[in-house]
Amino acid sequence: MDFSFFIKGLIIGFLLAAPVGPVGLHCIRRTILRGKLPGFVSGLGAACADTVYGCIAAFGLSFVSEFLVAHQIIFRIIGAVFICALGIKTFFSPPAKEASDSSGESYIADFTATFFLTLMNPITVFAFTAVFTAVGTTNSTHTLEGLLVVGVFLGSALWWFLITTLAGLFHRKISLEKLTWLTKISGSIIIAFGLFVFITLLL
Repeated sequence: MDFSFFIKGLIIGFLLAAPVGPVGLHCIRRTILRGKLPGFVSGLGAACADTVYGCIAAFGLSFVSEFLVAHQIIFRIIGAVFICALGIKTFFSPPAKEASDSSGESYIADFTATFFLTLMNPITVFAFTAVFTAVGTTNSTHTLEGLLVVGVFLGSALWWFLITTLAGLFHRKISLEKLTWLTKISGSIIIAFGLFVFITLLL
């Protein structure tokens, strides 16, 4: 069995997850406020969404790709609204209260929020398709494609583990005043991301 497909998937998943956008800011802020586990769970939501698009690209699900392409404007509008809503919620959320919230339900909410936020960007499937083609993973067997997808998930999860571990160093070591400023700044940046998506749709 050619495990080079797994290694390629690992690298691709890590690199495509690395750019810090609204999801990254959300996970970093979650980690600083509530600890490494809540932040990592949030990151896993994004990793699972990346894996969904990786599956579509790897297994050549053209009918799904065509549907996403045909309705990408709708998905991007929904995603922009979702990003703005997340930014507004972040901006007005009280950091002290959030820092003490670590229930099972909050973990589910963290996971689903980042999963759907990442999923609302169907252009991601083009990124996976382009990279898979560039590294020579097309026209392979389903077993090798499966290894590729597993690698994508673990590579993306590895990125979120590393970034939340680094952010976790600041957990409980930052004052309430600085937490408040962090909340306002990250919320403003996330809102700006959402507005930028709206502007690009109008151009």
